[in-house]
Amino acid sequence: MSAPPAPARFGDEALPHLDLLYRVALRLTGDPAAAEDLVQDTMLKALRAWGSFRPGSNARAWLVTILRNQFINTWRKRTRRPTAIDLEAIPELGDEDNPDPEGQFFASLVDDEVTRALDALPEEFRDVVLLSDLEGLPYQEVAEALEIPIGTVKSRLFRARRILQGQLRRYAVETGIIRPQEEAQ
Repeated sequence: MSAPPAPARFGDEALPHLDLLYRVALRLTGDPAAAEDLVQDTMLKALRAWGSFRPGSNARAWLVTILRNQFINTWRKRTRRPTAIDLEAIPELGDEDNPDPEGQFFASLVDDEVTRALDALPEEFRDVVLLSDLEGLPYQEVAEALEIPIGTVKSRLFRARRILQGQLRRYAVETGIIRPQEEAQ
């Protein structure tokens, strides 16, 4: 039996990831219409490049990589410029009782305040949080999608969570998500 024609294989491999691509595009663009355009451009580019896709490899990571590169090449030029950040200025906020409070926090709550904090992150940090914490991609797939080493994914995720924890601590206390430090002791 021969292999299905390329468009059929493309549909089988790529189309199941449309929802994920749209969610990622929406987070990147912040606009539903722009996200739809970005997904459409991504799928068109992926279809044209389908011959270079290695069967058996990770189609989801491949598509996210194309989407992200398409965004960078088209959309970021119009709307955003990279922001410099002093990595040494990121506060070290730890809690011995809960070694991953920011992970627990983000797993339980994403609202307008959190969205604003995410949008304020430098792009390289925002991308790893978006793909790992919000979309649930494993570190290896995030690394493949962003074309960076897995160690870089882990360090950027750590730093991004620290930045967000510092920015959202007051909000978390005000909304009762965490107790103020003086009451917690």
